[in-house]
Amino acid sequence: MDLNANTKIDDLLQEYPFLMEYLVERSPKFKLLESAVMRKTVGKVATVAQAAAIGGIDPGRLLNDIAEEIRKRIGTDAAVGAAKEGGSPIMDADARQEVLKDIMRDLHGGVEMNILKRKFHELIKDIDPSEIAKMEQRLMDEGMPESEVKRLCDVHVEVFKESLSAQDAPVVPRGHPVHTYMIENRAAEGILHELDHVLAKIGDSPDKARFAKDQPALTTIVGRLSGIDLHYLRKENQLFPVLEVHGITGPSQVMWALHDDIRVALKSATAGVSKALAPDVVNTLRYLSKSIRDMIYKEEHILFPMAIGLLTDAEWQKVRQGEEEIGYAWITPEAGWTGGAGAAPEPVSAGPGMVRLDTGQMTMEQVNMMLKHMPVDISFVDENDEVRYYSATKDRIFPRSPGVIGRKVQNCHPPKSFAMVQRILDEFRAGSRHKADFWIQMKGRFLLIQYFAVRDEKGTYKGTLEVSQDVTDIRKLEGQKRLLDWE
Repeated sequence: MDLNANTKIDDLLQEYPFLMEYLVERSPKFKLLESAVMRKTVGKVATVAQAAAIGGIDPGRLLNDIAEEIRKRIGTDAAVGAAKEGGSPIMDADARQEVLKDIMRDLHGGVEMNILKRKFHELIKDIDPSEIAKMEQRLMDEGMPESEVKRLCDVHVEVFKESLSAQDAPVVPRGHPVHTYMIENRAAEGILHELDHVLAKIGDSPDKARFAKDQPALTTIVGRLSGIDLHYLRKENQLFPVLEVHGITGPSQVMWALHDDIRVALKSATAGVSKALAPDVVNTLRYLSKSIRDMIYKEEHILFPMAIGLLTDAEWQKVRQGEEEIGYAWITPEAGWTGGAGAAPEPVSAGPGMVRLDTGQMTMEQVNMMLKHMPVDISFVDENDEVRYYSATKDRIFPRSPGVIGRKVQNCHPPKSFAMVQRILDEFRAGSRHKADFWIQMKGRFLLIQYFAVRDEKGTYKGTLEVSQDVTDIRKLEGQKRLLDWE
């Protein structure tokens, strides 16, 4: 067969099977061809020129070396065509994923950025945001830790940046969740512009006197910038759960970890500015500015385009519902988007044997187990002052028995407490009070007993909830504990 830059590796190996061994010896990268997955993906579609790019070998040299190996093995002279680079990018979805993962593994191994950019340009050229998400997901499924994918995130975005930047920004109607995210990003950029302006005046190593001049401005700017937490909270609690339904979990975990890095930097910057810890806080502020700008880029060039291509209008309505409960960063969502005709999700009906609650549904067994495992004892008295429920926890603070159910709560207390119990119920029923707190010491333990008025959405009194808790150990807590200390 004639050899040229566009000869498919699969065709070559079928004609000359012995070249598999030769290629693996020629470059460690070709060892991937021993994998059945790689042979069925990259091997089927990659040309000699593209294989040379994968192996980091000049394509002309590789063609000549292959021809020489064929001559040595079987005595046949294989004609070598023009050794030109280029050709069409790899289009097969699985093959592209394998190449992208290989680029990420090279990043992990410390291969130079310019080499990987060239490899990407020669093999992939253009990339869809969803391909990046799938690549991250597959790498994590194959065992690469989320922390390592996060560490490489900025670097691999840099590899793909030229291709991503050439794509149009997402276009969505006003009021769409993505539109709201993007106008928040513009507000964030405005605050970052102010921050960068102040940092430029201060310089890299300001003394305390110089820092003090702009300390008030920095205090205000960092305080405003902290509002971005609401932006991230909505992503984490509204958008990510819907993406997870589609199997997109790894990229969400990576982005969430980056959110947390920014939160830590914001906390550090707030303290550093307050205490005038110059010049260290200047480095923190510069890191913060870059990290937030990088996150904006990842959102608008990867996350949002991928989500727009994946989610239905009904799913975007699900993202939109509940956003107000979390809140918005600096802005108010614009009106306009309705999600399309009939796009609003139907109310979720409880499945067989399920109890539908305001924020989910559970079986009766799950409800009962949850109440029994709460670290507090609870009792519920209805609007007629009758005991309707108590949690049968393993070690109740105050004993209860089934005989109490249906009994008037006033009769469940000693006579000396009757007047106090009645007053609490009367005040709750009248709406003049909503909570009563008591604490006592018993058998060396400190106990907190609280009563809460229970009302419906119209404010009508529906009963009283009693909550008892042993807070002895809670009162001793100091400082922070953020790590698991199990042995």
